[in-house]
Order: sequence, then structure tokens, then C-alpha cells
Amino acid sequence: MQAPDDMRRVLVHARRIVHALTSPEIIDPDLLLLAYRSGIFPMADSRDDPDVFWVEPKLRAILPLDGFHLSHSLARSLRRGRFRVTCNAAFADVVAACAAPRRGSADDDGTGESWISRRIAASYQQLHALGRAHSIECWHDDRLVGGLYGVGFDRAFCGESMFSRETDASKTALAWLVAALRRCGARLLDCQFITPHLASLGAVEIPQERYLALLAAATGDGDATGAGAAEGEGEGEAEGLDPGAPLALPAGFAALLATASACSSPGNFIAQSLTQTS
Repeated sequence: MQAPDDMRRVLVHARRIVHALTSPEIIDPDLLLLAYRSGIFPMADSRDDPDVFWVEPKLRAILPLDGFHLSHSLARSLRRGRFRVTCNAAFADVVAACAAPRRGSADDDGTGESWISRRIAASYQQLHALGRAHSIECWHDDRLVGGLYGVGFDRAFCGESMFSRETDASKTALAWLVAALRRCGARLLDCQFITPHLASLGAVEIPQERYLALLAAATGDGDATGAGAAEGEGEGEAEGLDPGAPLALPAGFAALLATASACSSPGNFIAQSLTQTS
């Protein structure tokens, strides 16, 4: 789950980059999901690049769902309820914000360069319409100030990118995501590449082979009591999930929000839920 400049910086760790010179139409949803189930994801060289290339990193970052690091400052921010948090309320806006050049970054040259091309963005929009891609949004009054998006299937969520326009906005979105994933019985939160920012929140780097074992456990293709349980197995109603089913993130978020809203401070409830097992 990377900012564009972070993603390019760590691409030196990629083991295999397979170029696909195809038409600028959206990527077939079945092909895109198959890629994620195989531990591969698409990128582009620029915002207007009609082509995509498929990346299989040698090293992979995951955030164990029982290992989220809640700093004192983020805990205070959650308890104060600085942001209103939603799920799937503004998916296209979140993707657009993630694709925009970052202020002060190497990509901020006024050209709109981004690894999230218009073709890739449209492809995720189609996945969202099919219930396979989700966003978490943070609002200050009626302004979208932070969020993240990714692809969800079975018991796995593959985070793609996040953005923040106010301090702690993207961190708040990630905190709610982790809590919601635990509520809906997810086992794996994929962050693609490690960065200092993600590491400060509890992300760890593992070999791709280990990642594929965790992915298999999260999709019912491996031993769910082995590799998957060892690194962040979630809580919730995961047993009996049909292989190939969409990740129940929206339902998990709705249940989490209902429980949190019944408390005097929803943010405090989230903070407590994250510190109880981390």
C-alpha cells in the first residue's frame, strides 16, 4: 500500500516484471483477480500510459492483523474523533487522490505522473462495482482528507495506495481498516512493499514464498491452521467461507461502526480494540 514515490523507490527489489503490451481498455476483472490470487499486481509508468506491467516482488510487506502499532499520538487522534470514517463512500475520489502527484515528492513535477494510470484506475473502479475492491475514507466535516483502497477476496485484503491531506488521516483510515478486517474474519493484509511509514505501523517484510503460503491459507488453498494463523489470523465469522467469495469488508466495517457508535467515543473504542491484542 504505497505512495507513488515510495513504490518507484522500492521497485529495485522486484524479482520479476512482466510487460503486457495490450490495448488501453480496462483489465479484465477475472484476470486482475487471478493475478492477485497469484501474488502479482499491475503498475504503469505514468498516468496516461495505456500499458501495464505485472510485478511479483522478491520481498513482500504485510501488516499482521494482531500486530498493528498504535502510537500514542495516533491513539490520541482516534480518541478525539478528529475524522468521520466511512467505507466505500467515495471509492473513485480515493483512487483519484492516491493517483495525484504528492506535494514535495519526486513525482510532483506538474505532469500528473503516477504508477496508477487511468487504465488501472478504471480497472479498479470495475472491481469496486463487482464488490471486489474497497475504500476507507476519512472526512473532516464534508471534506475528504485521507483514505486508502485495495482489493479484497476470501480472507485477504491487498492494499494498493493511501493518501493524506491532514495529519493522521491515512493512519486513521488504516487503523479502522485493520479493526474491520479483524471483525470480518480476514487473515492477511498485504502492503506490497515495505516503507518506513508502514514499518512504524507494524508492517513487516517477508520473502515472496512466505507471502504465497499466507495467501494460500487466506484463500482456502493452504493450511489455515499453519502459516495463516501464525501471522495475523483475524477474528470473526471466517469459518465456512466459500473459496472465491468477496471479502466481507463492508459488512465487517458496518458491524464495527455500529458497535463503536454505541460508545461515547467511537474512536476510543477503535483504539482500545487495537491495543487489546497488539
